[in-house]
Amino acid sequence: MNSVLFSALAEPTRFHIVELLRDKPRPVGELVDTLHIRQPQVSKHLKILADAEIVEVRPQANQRIYELSPKKFQEIDAWLQKYRKLWEDRFDVLEKVIEREKGKLSKKIV
Repeated sequence: MNSVLFSALAEPTRFHIVELLRDKPRPVGELVDTLHIRQPQVSKHLKILADAEIVEVRPQANQRIYELSPKKFQEIDAWLQKYRKLWEDRFDVLEKVIEREKGKLSKKIV
């Protein structure tokens, strides 16, 4: 997994932009209005997100519309799957231990 991706997402404003784009594609002006920061700052954050391939941009009339890149999030999901498997295995073991302890406890109570 590319550390540039996580570095780009680690900055709070960029993370907020990603959250906003999750709902729908948005033009820069709408992001500026929502974030209450100046357009050059928003554009700088969007450039970093675009360089990390987190967002894609498409021109529409005189606007630039930004949207999330599904490919990049599929890569993140694939990377996280390894960790999901690890935790699922650990929870399975924990569940067995809990059931075994419940059995021991119920035998003591009877």
